[in-house]
Amino acid sequence: MKKSTKYLNIGIFTFGLQKSGVHPLSSLIDCIAPHANEIYLITGDAGYTYFKDDKRIKKIYTHNLGLSTPHHKRFIYILINLPKIAYDFLTIKNIDMWLFYHGGILLAMPMFIARFLRKKVVYIPTYSAADTLKETFPSFYKLLDLPLRVLLDITYLLPHTLILYSPNLIKEWNLEKYKDKILIAHEHFLDFNKFNVKKKLSERNNLVGYIGRLSEEKGILNFVKAIPEILNERDDLEFLIGGDGQLRDEIEKYINEKNLNDKVKLVGWIPHGNLPDHLNELKLVVLPSFTEGLPNIMLEAMACSTPVLATPVGGVPDVIKDGETGFIMENNLPEHIARNVIRALNHPNQEKIAENARALVEMEFTYEKAVEKYRKILDDL
Repeated sequence: MKKSTKYLNIGIFTFGLQKSGVHPLSSLIDCIAPHANEIYLITGDAGYTYFKDDKRIKKIYTHNLGLSTPHHKRFIYILINLPKIAYDFLTIKNIDMWLFYHGGILLAMPMFIARFLRKKVVYIPTYSAADTLKETFPSFYKLLDLPLRVLLDITYLLPHTLILYSPNLIKEWNLEKYKDKILIAHEHFLDFNKFNVKKKLSERNNLVGYIGRLSEEKGILNFVKAIPEILNERDDLEFLIGGDGQLRDEIEKYINEKNLNDKVKLVGWIPHGNLPDHLNELKLVVLPSFTEGLPNIMLEAMACSTPVLATPVGGVPDVIKDGETGFIMENNLPEHIARNVIRALNHPNQEKIAENARALVEMEFTYEKAVEKYRKILDDL
């Protein structure tokens, strides 16, 4: 593996992270650590708890996003913490480059501070802030459409460089006007000693699963509403929903109202180390998202030879080719999810598709490839 021609002092900024965000950030740090002189991290909530003793990081600074509070109040927490965040930026004086990784349109505020300090600013958007707001707060988004679009433009205008997971995202996220400063890379890689095939697909029970955040942009409610229709066609199926989020109570209520408790199991948050065991029990993973970057769970399922059915958003179409390495559904309406779940489970080449998926991720999502891609990008920057 080649080393970078220049060793940089790199700062990484995220707003507070939920548990689901710590593993992707850890992978990003893995990718840049071989090419960095020192790494500094500003984060909060689960992010601070996870990384506070991380030996890869020279120093970690913390702030509180208030993840336990309702979404509409988090903006207040960010404003309260902004003076401390600004002070942290001023304290870390020997930074060559700041990477902004998680936080959507509100990253504009700390980005402005970094630009004011004349630092190199790189933004790695992991999801569409516009699409997430639209699905999470439709009335709010419609009411404040213009100022939100202006703030979104500022978020993409301030960085010197944007790093996207896929060329597909340039058009999907309406970033054509920024294409001259866009580079393509991802921090996704898999430990194939952990994510592997422990149980053949033919030996698994008829269990269909969703694993991810229980939030609007993930389309989880549409998946849950598709379950009664799926059971009308295949009453031998059972369902597993793993993850946590603000929609858990609504999902539980729907399951109770439809008398689905015998068919649907909510297992809550699944620690990352336990994911391979769960994925090796599933016949199909469903990702009905409205918006995505490049979902880790898709790659992890493929490594376990578990077929994935997903909407064609973000970097998903780069990885899943319908009927070859997985299954694509045209949209995430409940009736479409139901029809495609049945199609995927009844597909005559399901075993071959699972083998193809495993072979693809083994070839394309190695640690060596992810690190080398970031070496090239850091050299260019």
